[in-house]
Amino acid sequence: MLGMKNINKAEVMTLKDQVAYQQGQVVSKTLAQSDALSVTLFSFDKGEEISTHESGGDAFVTCLDGVGKITIDGKEYELHEGESIVMPAKHPHAVYGQEQFKMLLVVVF
Repeated sequence: MLGMKNINKAEVMTLKDQVAYQQGQVVSKTLAQSDALSVTLFSFDKGEEISTHESGGDAFVTCLDGVGKITIDGKEYELHEGESIVMPAKHPHAVYGQEQFKMLLVVVF
């Protein structure tokens, strides 16, 4: 059974307001976690990054605020508010705050 946590239920909200920017940091807030799925909100201060790594699942990213740079297999993609990209499983990828940047990450294992 997968439940949501760290977020109000049955309440209209703005997702980007659920995670705050912090100077010089990447902040994450887990909303759901199981063997099959993880749902996490992230905020990146400008210039902060999650360096190159691989995931066991397909990682679906949606930009909620600002501008992020996503690198997949060495190719760079710029993500703006409302835009999404899938970082495929077992492919090296990285995420960088081109500006301050918030994203929703859904990983399907």
